[in-house]
Amino acid sequence: MSIPPSLALAPGVRAARVPAAAGDLAALVAEPPPGAGRRAPAVLVPGYTGSKEDFLPVLAPLAAAGHPVVAVDLRGQWESVGPDDPAAYTLDALAKDVAAVVAWWGEPAHLVGHSFGGLVTRRAVTDGLRPLTLALVGSGPAALGGQRAELVQLMRPLLEQGGVAALADAAAAADAGDPLKADISDDVRQFLHDRLLASPAAALLTMGTELITAGDDTDLLRETGVPVLVAHGETDDAWSPQQQREMAERLGASYLSIPGSVHSPACEAPEAMTAALLEFWRSVRPAN
Repeated sequence: MSIPPSLALAPGVRAARVPAAAGDLAALVAEPPPGAGRRAPAVLVPGYTGSKEDFLPVLAPLAAAGHPVVAVDLRGQWESVGPDDPAAYTLDALAKDVAAVVAWWGEPAHLVGHSFGGLVTRRAVTDGLRPLTLALVGSGPAALGGQRAELVQLMRPLLEQGGVAALADAAAAADAGDPLKADISDDVRQFLHDRLLASPAAALLTMGTELITAGDDTDLLRETGVPVLVAHGETDDAWSPQQQREMAERLGASYLSIPGSVHSPACEAPEAMTAALLEFWRSVRPAN
């Protein structure tokens, strides 16, 4: 779970609704300020239990460099309403929403997926979407394993027996006892609790299953020819740095390990994350 350092919207960042395949999604949109010029737009997709706020620290800096950006809540996340139908939350269904948001710009766009959002965005590309570029941030070649996968599996009985409220209470109790999360402000802590409560159980169960059972479509992604950046925190504790580096090699992708970050570079090292995206976009498409 990404933890935004603040919920404040920078100047030029606004809440919006954007059209998707199954209805509107909640979004944050940032437009370049006057005089910044205009380059290619970008779509940012969050991870499991995340939301558009996970990109708050990078939205204004990306826009200041001339890139209009939109960060979305996937269906069933935070302010994007979702049904109780598990079929709404498969990788295929979410990928169709992402493709529709990219099309909403009406021009070629860059695509960024964090963690589970990386699995969604790559599925959109292997299903036929052709963004200018794809950045996979803290996202591996296939199913998530290790301790984080075990946590996803532990969520299932809580959700099935007590619903989302039971899971949200358990998460809040765990965070309260975690010394690494002692500095979270009260408003952000409340936001994290409310964000989890807003997700339908069907969304958390289905996305969680997709996350820990996803197949390896790295070769399919390479065959699309879409330029890819693989970036991760230097101490990523989801997919290991080694897994992500090897995936980058298989893809023939650009690769970057971001100092000072674990699994959420946009929140933990936003300046480095912004610089990485801007450099990648410039290197691949100098005119954009």
